[in-house]
Amino acid sequence: MDDNNPMSDPDQWEADLERRYPPVEQGEQAVSEFRNYQAEVRPTVKAFYRLNHQHQTFEFVKQKRKQFLSLERQSMGIWEALEFLNTLVDDSDPDTDLSQIEHLLQAAEAIRADGHPRWFILTGLIHDLGKILCLFGEPQWAVVGDTFPVGCAYSDSIVYHEFFRLNADWEHPVYSTECGIYQRHEGLENIMMSWGHDEYLYHVTKSYLPIEAQYMIRYHSFYPGHRENAYQHLFSARDHQLFEWVRKFNPYDLYSKSDERPDIEQLKPFYLDLIAEFFPSQLAW
Repeated sequence: MDDNNPMSDPDQWEADLERRYPPVEQGEQAVSEFRNYQAEVRPTVKAFYRLNHQHQTFEFVKQKRKQFLSLERQSMGIWEALEFLNTLVDDSDPDTDLSQIEHLLQAAEAIRADGHPRWFILTGLIHDLGKILCLFGEPQWAVVGDTFPVGCAYSDSIVYHEFFRLNADWEHPVYSTECGIYQRHEGLENIMMSWGHDEYLYHVTKSYLPIEAQYMIRYHSFYPGHRENAYQHLFSARDHQLFEWVRKFNPYDLYSKSDERPDIEQLKPFYLDLIAEFFPSQLAW
């Protein structure tokens, strides 16, 4: 196993999420029973979390933000980025043979079928585009995974919390405290989150989308916040209001996958029009 890339496919993390957080209609008991899931989790996923929790320090996140958020790597349109992301398809995945773009279209089509606003549909289409970080050479533990604040204590509700003991910030005199470098109820816009595809795509697209969509993109992997209700001491009143949109988006992210393949060519004109409504022809990545 390659220690820098323990999972063969970033979709393994999403499959683990579906098992960890079954649909609400299955009942709260199914969710609580998952707290004993560790004995059956794939070894590759456990190795992934060990690396993620060990290396996602405050200084690491600062370095990655400096490295990537200048957005000078290349210029691409949204559909071009979708096709670029499609090269992440893993033919060895036994669970599905759908491509990345087909997964995103399934989410967008499910949102569309439920009559949500056009910006919501578009968010479903693009929400995982930040995974192109893998194609820029980033290891998967720095691209996918549950996200969380850095610069303050790591919540014990984060999956595999025990691996944070390997993290250089674990015993830091400030970063190990409840609020760390932040003030109570300071608001998530002032909180530095762990590095990954959510944070990256938020910065690429934030100028073009309504605030509700920005929250969906930036925090859809913040499971400790929107599923475990952790870090409430950092939330502002606005965060509480906007996280209702994150929770509304979450089922489409996790449970819209099916074996029925979307017709990409048939759907493409609708989505090209939708993309053009919100985005310029080229974005900086």
